Amino acid sequence: MIYREEIRLETEHEMQIIDITHEIEKVVERSKIKDGIVNIFVPGSTGAITTIEYEPGLLHDLPAALERIAPSNAYYKHEERWHDGNGRSHVKASIIGSSLCVPVQNGRLNLGTWQQIVFIECDIRARRRHLIVTVME
Repeated sequence: MIYREEIRLETEHEMQIIDITHEIEKVVERSKIKDGIVNIFVPGSTGAITTIEYEPGLLHDLPAALERIAPSNAYYKHEERWHDGNGRSHVKASIIGSSLCVPVQNGRLNLGTWQQIVFIECDIRARRRHLIVTVME
């Protein structure tokens, strides 16, 4: 059995981190699938999905670490093609990834105690996003 839904998000700024765990839990519950996996996917090349401990320290540390990896003031060849100023956004999103699979056991997400599913807006501007959530037996 396969069950699919979309989640819509509106982001406000670059490196905004949104806890989507509760929304994913609701999708899994509506799917009525007891054991399987859930896949969360963001279409687009400047959004990312991962897990973190959603707490103030990491909400600061993760963007700071990504800034060191793909700094805002660096030169990106991407700018030569599109001139849209978001070369770093593509690099950060590519490093994190556009999807995540989580086991489902007894109708619940099998996450660690301090682990939450997050969407990260890597683009330099606010965006309307939709996430594709697929639950499979």
